[in-house]
Order: sequence, then structure tokens, then C-alpha cells
Amino acid sequence: MRALAAVISDVGLQRDHNEDSFAILKEHTLFIVADGMGGHRAGDVASRLATEAMVDFFRSTATDDFTWPFAFDARISEEENRLLTGIRLANRQIIERSSRSRELHGMGTTVVSCLFSSKKKKMFIGHVGDSRAYRVRRGQIQQMTRDHSLVNDYLLAMPELTEEQKSELPKNVITRALGMQEQVAVDIQSDDAELGDCYILCSDGLSGMIDDSEMLDVIAATPDLETACRKLVVMANEHGGEDNITALVVRIEGGPEGEVSLSDTLPTPAVAARQREASIPDGQADTPPAAPVGGSPSGAKTG
Repeated sequence: MRALAAVISDVGLQRDHNEDSFAILKEHTLFIVADGMGGHRAGDVASRLATEAMVDFFRSTATDDFTWPFAFDARISEEENRLLTGIRLANRQIIERSSRSRELHGMGTTVVSCLFSSKKKKMFIGHVGDSRAYRVRRGQIQQMTRDHSLVNDYLLAMPELTEEQKSELPKNVITRALGMQEQVAVDIQSDDAELGDCYILCSDGLSGMIDDSEMLDVIAATPDLETACRKLVVMANEHGGEDNITALVVRIEGGPEGEVSLSDTLPTPAVAARQREASIPDGQADTPPAAPVGGSPSGAKTG
């Protein structure tokens, strides 16, 4: 099994800069999307710190110390421990950086990440906040993550809420993010991967603009992953483009174990006037200057 992937990030139609970041780490088949928040430009810094911290951790740690400085959790697999530690370290770095700068004080970011193991034929998913992971399998789409939001927390505590009561709850208020507090609760899970599975990682600029069935239609009708990402971004903009939009799609295919290669991203026709092509050197993680300023979409493709 191998993982093929493509990703595009766009500023959307109503924001003046992009606070989303993404990373693809070839040698570890690691995929990350982060959606920053905070004061002016602080969200850019937080999301970039999250992706860079996770990439640096995966690159620098040996197999015998992959949870340092945190304890190994024997209840979960080595891969899940590794993913959990990377996210925790990202949280620590954001808090430390925030404490040293008045301009960055209070910044934070959501994160959703996938780590694919071709040997175990599993996709490991870790997330904090409301950036989501979906899985498309045999014509069905399933949301794999649960938003850490005020609405969802209310529904867990009071599932009998009426539609009218739900409508009165403030939207887009997240209750968990990196940078909020010293200790962060990370949701970790594993999924038995099958050939043909597609995993979609996205910021809420995508999931908030198009529904699950529309995502499914795009993936089902578009075998080329880069084109699928472009279609998802264009559709989100057609529906209002109220936030930054990042779409990262990973497909599980047959082939050499763990093989991932990187190439340039093709233009997005609908936003060509605001486009910046990103060329990713082979073997390097795509951790762009987190936020293309001035509305430029960025992207990378693996496969």
C-alpha cells in the first residue's frame, strides 16, 4: 500500500490573509492541516508553528525516544503515541512563543493530522479543534473526527436539545485548540485502511461551506486528487468563501510500501488572478510560509 495526496490552500473571498497551514512529510507519510486564530497575523504564526513543530519532531526523534518529553501511553500503539507527542509539542511551542510576545498573546490553532502505516495498513488520526478528517469508502463518506465546539459539547451533555435551542447556540466557537492551555486533550484514533480509501483533511473554511454529500460527489467523480482539491476549493468559494479554505486529500493505493513523491501544484483556474504556485523539492515537507498573504492559494501534490 502507498498513500497519494494533494493539497490546496486558499484565502477565500472574505478574508485578507490566510491563517491556514499544511504540511506533508514524505518519509513518514504524515499529513497535517492547521487553522490559526488570534490577533492580526497571530493565527498565521500559530498554525505555522504547529505544522513545523510536528514535522521537526517526526524528523528528529529516534524510535526509542519518540514520546520524549512525555510518557509512553501503553494503551495505544507506537504510531498513536508518536502522533500524540507531536501535537503536544506543537501546543507547548505555541504557548511558549505566545508568552514571549504581546502581539502573539492568545494565539492558537486547530490541527488535524493523519499518519499512514503501510505495514500495518492503518491510518492514524489525531486532532484538536474543528478542523476535520473524513473518509470516503465504497461510495460513502464518514466524518472521522468530532468537532471540539460549543455546539457539540452542548449536544453531548444535552442530546435532547430542540432544533430551536440548537439554533440559539453561538456558532464557530471552539472549546479546544492548541495554545489554549498548558495541557491539551488530543483525540487519537486508528482506522483500518482499504485500497481506494480517500481521506479528506480540511479546515472549517471547507466543511463550513459545503456539505458532506457535495464532498463525496467531488471525490467520486474526480480520480485526479489535485483536480479534486481544486474543485473543493472552488465550490467553497462559490458558496461564499467566508473563511480560509484548505483541502488535503489522501488516497490509499496499491504500490511500493510507503512510497510518496512530491511534485508541483497546477493552477486553480477559478482563482488564477490570486494564485501562487508552490514547488516542493523531493523529500522535503511542504511547510509553506503558512499563509499566502494577499489571497494567494498554495498547494502541493504527492503521488
